Formats: sequence, structure tokens, C-alpha cells
Amino acid sequence: MKKLLKALVILILIFASYVFYIFNSTGFFRKIENKFDGEIYKSIALTGAEDMAISYSDSFAIISSSYRSPFERPSEINKDGLYYMDLRDDEFVPILLTRQFKNSFVPHGISMIKKDSTFRIIAVNHSINGDLLEVFSLRGPDLIHEKTYSDPSIISPNDVVFIDENRFYFTNDHRYTQGIGKFVEEYAGYAGGNVVYYDGEKFTQVANGITYANGINFDPVRNLVYVASPRKFLIKVYDKKENGSLEFVENIFSGAGVDNLELDEEGNIWTGAHPNLLKYKSYSKGKANISPSEILKIHYREKGNFEIEQIYINDGSEMSASTVAIKFGNYILTGNVMDSKFLILKNSK
Repeated sequence: MKKLLKALVILILIFASYVFYIFNSTGFFRKIENKFDGEIYKSIALTGAEDMAISYSDSFAIISSSYRSPFERPSEINKDGLYYMDLRDDEFVPILLTRQFKNSFVPHGISMIKKDSTFRIIAVNHSINGDLLEVFSLRGPDLIHEKTYSDPSIISPNDVVFIDENRFYFTNDHRYTQGIGKFVEEYAGYAGGNVVYYDGEKFTQVANGITYANGINFDPVRNLVYVASPRKFLIKVYDKKENGSLEFVENIFSGAGVDNLELDEEGNIWTGAHPNLLKYKSYSKGKANISPSEILKIHYREKGNFEIEQIYINDGSEMSASTVAIKFGNYILTGNVMDSKFLILKNSK
């Protein structure tokens, strides 16, 4: 009887420790105090503006918008697609670019690169026919679909980044897309995510063992690839090799569930993040009305030498579940998972 009781106590302690780990590692105990040294300049009525890409030289942004709510889609909601926003016009009006693209298109992560006078845009597409990567060219006001990539390596794509007009990396945030495997990845923190490289001819896994591999970006000046691991509150830093392989450099602990990663003109990393992943999960399933948002700026110099600055944090009452932030002059363009609007912030600095 004593042995049975002892075993029961041990099991209870193990279970309690596991529950505490889940709550602690997802930011559940973190206190959110609203903070921003600036103002909300404009609220833009565009649903689920999850990712953005910006051209500093041509002063415009491309926005990936999809309706991701668990509830039935309202008839008046914005059409899923890629939107163009002229940043020289302080009205910041988003214009749908993909109206003529007739295939099923539910965009997620995006990347953009300029070659001569043409922009190439690549987007993760969670289509009804499966997960794909779509490539477009933007010439003036015209967006033209060029190519669709499908491959067994495209398992659960989240974000993508061009290296040049023919090569790119993308992340898979899960190894398993359903069942106990997916549950263990999301709650126990099993590191099933990876990074895949396309060299212009074939797809190759170049990094794995990443817990929920999310946003990805490439710094051509430092020749570094950054990958967000929100479940571990990490930005993973890799050195890009000539053949596209990645060599791990270090982890940057951010203290929040970092999502998409963007680079400003000085090479600083900007990210929209989830301070409390359990609240975010509840929100994404329609069980909570709001979810906290946080914007971080990371000034990365070299290995072990970086600074993290909290730019904005809110309990979700202004905007829920932030995923992306891009600086443009004194403005900060923000995005989110499924809020009915996104915010353009104006920094006082």
C-alpha cells in the first residue's frame, strides 16, 4: 500500500511539474501592461493581415491577408489575397492585387525581391488543394502569376524568404499536421519544425529540430538567416553557406512567441510576437475575444552581442495576436493572425 501511495505521489508530482512547465514556457504567468511611446496613427480595415513585405526604395508594402477565424466567414469580409499599399500616401489604402488569380489562394508568409524593374513575390498558399508556394511578378500595377511549387517537403509551410529571384528558404512549423504528433509539438514543445532550401532545381532540408519554425528572413550584409521559434521564445541565427546549407550560430531568447521577422534599413530585426501562447491558442480557436500583442526590435551585431527593445505591448484590446511589424520612417506597420483590422503606429522618436 505504501509503495502504491508513493508511486501515486510521484506521478502527481510529475504531472504537476509538466503542467507548470507548459504554463511557464508559454508565458501564461506573464503580466501584460500596455505600453507604447507613440500613437495609433491609423486603423486599417483588413482582416488577418498576417505578413508584410516592404520596398524601401519604392515606398510600398505588400500585405498577405486571409480570413483565419474559426467562425463562419461573413459575406462582407475582405477577399483573401495579396494587397498593395502605397506608403507615400498617408491614407494607407490597401488595394487587392490578386483579384484575377482564380486558383484557391489562402496566403500566409510572403517574401519580395526586386530584379531590375520587376518585383518577384513568393507566398505560402494554404489552398483547398494542399499547401503550395506561389510566385508572382509585379510590374507597375500588374501582378502576374508565374509559378506554383508543390513538393513532399512542403508539409506545413509557414513563411518563406527569397535569396535571389530563383532561390529561397521556407519553414515548416510542424512535422505532424494532425493527431498526437501535432499535440506533442504544440503543447509539449517537441521540435518537429524545419527549414527547407530550394536551390533553383531541388528542395533540401537544411535545418531541423526547431520547435514550431515560423518566420524566416535573410540578412545579405551579414549573410545570416534568422528563424523564429515562438514555442521556445527564440530567434535562431544561422550562417548561410555558399551551397545554401545553414550552420547554427546561436539562439536569441526573446521572452515572447516571436512570429514573422522583418529587417529595417539598418539591418535590425523587427517582429510581431505573442506574449502568452495559451491565450493566443484560445483566441485562435474562438474561445477568447482578444489575445495580447507585442512588437520587439532586435539590434543584432554579432554572436553574443545584441540588444532587444520592447517597442509596443498591449493586452489585445487595440489589436489582437500580432504577427509582424515593419518600420517605415516614423511609422510602424503591424499585422496579426485574424483581427478585423491592423494598426499603423507612429513612433514619437
